[in-house]
Formats: sequence, structure tokens, C-alpha cells
Amino acid sequence: MTTATLSLSELTAAATRAASIAAAASDAERAAWLTAVADALDANVAELVEIADSETSLGTVRLTGEVARTSGQLRLFARVITEGSYLEAVIDHADPTATPLQPDLRRILRPLGPVAVFSASNFPFAFSVAGGDTASALAVGCPVIVKAHSGHLKLSERTAEVVTDALRSAGAPEGLFALVAGREVGTTLVQDPAIKAVGFTGSIPGGRALFDLAVSRPDPIPFYGELGSLNPVVITAAALAERSGQLAAGLAASFTMGAGQFCTKPGLVFIPAGTGFAAQLAAASKDKPTAAMLTSRISDAYPEGLRSVASLPDVTIVSGTADQDATLNGAAPVVFSTSAANVLERTDELLEECFGPTTMLIEYAYQDELSAVLAMVPGSLTATVHAQPGEDVGDLVEQLSGLAGRVLFDGWPTGVAVNWAQQHGGPYPATTSLFTSVGATAVRRFQRPVAYQDAPEAVLHPALRESNPLRIPRRVDGELVLP
Repeated sequence: MTTATLSLSELTAAATRAASIAAAASDAERAAWLTAVADALDANVAELVEIADSETSLGTVRLTGEVARTSGQLRLFARVITEGSYLEAVIDHADPTATPLQPDLRRILRPLGPVAVFSASNFPFAFSVAGGDTASALAVGCPVIVKAHSGHLKLSERTAEVVTDALRSAGAPEGLFALVAGREVGTTLVQDPAIKAVGFTGSIPGGRALFDLAVSRPDPIPFYGELGSLNPVVITAAALAERSGQLAAGLAASFTMGAGQFCTKPGLVFIPAGTGFAAQLAAASKDKPTAAMLTSRISDAYPEGLRSVASLPDVTIVSGTADQDATLNGAAPVVFSTSAANVLERTDELLEECFGPTTMLIEYAYQDELSAVLAMVPGSLTATVHAQPGEDVGDLVEQLSGLAGRVLFDGWPTGVAVNWAQQHGGPYPATTSLFTSVGATAVRRFQRPVAYQDAPEAVLHPALRESNPLRIPRRVDGELVLP
């Protein structure tokens, strides 16, 4: 359904009605809804990929893989909710001898209610209509209203039809899922009293504007935004001495992947001063092809960002050119270089994300200078260390852990595994919360804890009943009890 058939108020009313039904549904029932959607996406993959490629130019290979990732996410969340630990069930039995008296207390996580999800431009499946935000919200029983991205509107509408039909066939309640479009509608959606949380992936200005709306409502709601990330990489002298050619090839492949439109693109690369790595990276990057960008707005912004960086003092272009027309010819890779001292002098200008296939080499003279510059890097989704075995990088890792949600070793950040351990989030502006938007614990965003004191067994959620009929992990009287 879209606003072409129902008004926004009708959609949110339907979502409110569906919320109580979804919350009361068993984990097995909701898992079946998710699996039905996953199966439907896989069954329609050829059609969906064709539409997506016509709107995004991302290519059939990349898009086919992204559909598989999207259906895989849905199936992961089906496993998450049937495993049961996502409920965080805790039981503390009454203890009349305690001081003060200890009543019987049982706590569980419950769904928030209807949520709004804003699709991303750069992942038209995995972070869009049926992506991770939608899947994790539906998994815990929260109805979802998706705001489609204008960059792939036809795909969004067709995907929504596939999702709606699959949910209906699986017996899900009407109103559990809907799609809307348009900037004004999206703004109104965030402010609608029926909406209890928002998931967003997009730009810092757009996300911050919606975040401010969400928290300034008469009843403020959580806003889970993924906004911008520079994803710093630190390469030690020992690593360069041992494998500089390999590092140059890996970095070139990573920052140009998907025309540099990944949220985890390595945008800052810190290297010791006086090496030949810039020339090696230039050589590894020079044959990377140009690529069409996702939207005309992004295509226009990329050259503007390049020219802005190139105009700054003590910034050198070591590969490529800032004088390009990404709309007409596609985005071409560009490698910049500057010094850590220059970054410390021009922090705001040099530590700004440029969305596209470009990266900045930053040469540091000594470790304290590196630490000083890293302290100025805004919160990021990832941080990467390339060092040799046995090197003492403990202090560096500690510093990087403070500015990123995922710290990688001897790898590249583009590519996000979807599993139980993943953390895709970081300090602001990477995200507006502490939670992950990828992986099993993404469901935590759309739940809130409720404790029941001295409650009759009959009114308790099955996860809190004494016999543990769901056979799930629980913490009982302070001890973790496995089924």
C-alpha cells in the first residue's frame, strides 16, 4: 500500500491496530512471516534486480548479491527470535529475608509499536524497503511504515508489493507493513503520534533534521540514524615495509568499490611520513574505471567535494583529477595527500566526508602527532589497523575503539557481515545511538524493558513463566540458565 490508496493517517491507524496482534503473535508465527518475505524476494530476484539496475546502475552481479543478503537478513532474524535470548528474560524470585524486602520481579523486552523506516540510496535492497531496519522491527512485532527513497522509487513500489503479498499469504495482520513516498510525507511520518521509533540511513543534514523532529515531539521517540562516517585506517611503518604493494591494491579496491558509495568506505588513511606509498596507491588506482553514481544529486556533489578539498592549502592530488563531470562521464577515483599537521590546522575542512571514490592519505611524523589527529576524527562506523605480528598497537587500538563501532585488523571495512556478533554503528555522527543496525542485536532498537512484580502466572509472557515453556535462555536469581 502507498499513500496513493490510503492516507498517512489511515496507514498509521492500521499499523496501530496491527501492533497489538503482532505483539501477541508467537515468535514462531513472526518467524514464518519473515521467512515468507525472504522466499518471495528470492522468487522475484530477476525482476527486482532488473528494476534496481535501471534506477541505480549498480549492476546485476552486485544487486543479485544484495537480494541474497536481504533475504538472508530476514532469515537471520527469524532464527534470532526463535532462539529467544533477544527477549532478555530475567527472573528474580521473591526473598522475604532480604533487606529491603525483595518481591518477585520478572523483566522482559517488549515491542515499541509502529515504527518508521527511511530507505537508503546506496543499498536499494539491504537498507531499503525490506532491509535490515524493516526486518528487525517486524521480527519483534513492530509494524513498519517505510518511506521510499526517491533514487529507486519504482523498485521500492515493486518490492513493497512483494512484501505485502508475502505477509498477507503468511497470515500476518493487515497494516503490519506499508510504503509511503515524498519528503513532506516523511517529515509528517516522524511526527505522527502513532510512530514510536524511527530507523534512518542517509546524510548528516537530512538525518539530523529528522532526529531533531523526533526528539522535539510532545512525546519524544528514539531515532536510530546512520548518518556519515570517515572510517579511518592506520598503517604502521612495519606493515608498509613488509607489504606496501598488497596494501595499496587492497586500499584501491576498497575505496573505489561501488563508486565509493559504501558507508564503510575508508576515507582517511594514516601513514608514516616519507614513504613511497602514495605513488603505489596512485598506480593501483589509475586503472579503476569510472562508474555511474546513484542519483543526480550525488553525482553533482562529488566533483564539488573534490574541488573543495583540492583548493585547500598543502593538499596534493596524487592520483586522478578534481576537474570531472560525474554525471556525464561517471565518477573517477581521486587520491589526495596531506600532512597530519595540516589536518590539525584545518580540521573542519579536511575531516569532512566526500561521498564517492576518493580517499585522503595523511602522513604523520611521530606517534603523538598521529594520536592528536585521531582525537579530532569524528565518530565512525569502522576503524582499521594494518600492523605486523608482534607490534605493540594496544594504545592505538584503545583510541580507535573510542571512535568507531567496529575495529578491523589487516583487512578493509567495505563489506559488512550479517551475523550475531556484528556491530554496525558508532559515535555521532556515524550513528545517533549505541545500537547496531546490522546483525542479530539490531532488534534491541525496537524493544523496551517491562518488569512485572508479583504477577499471576496466567498474565505473564511465556518467556517469564516458571516452567519456561519456550525453552529459551534466561537469567534466574542472578544465574544464566540455559534450556
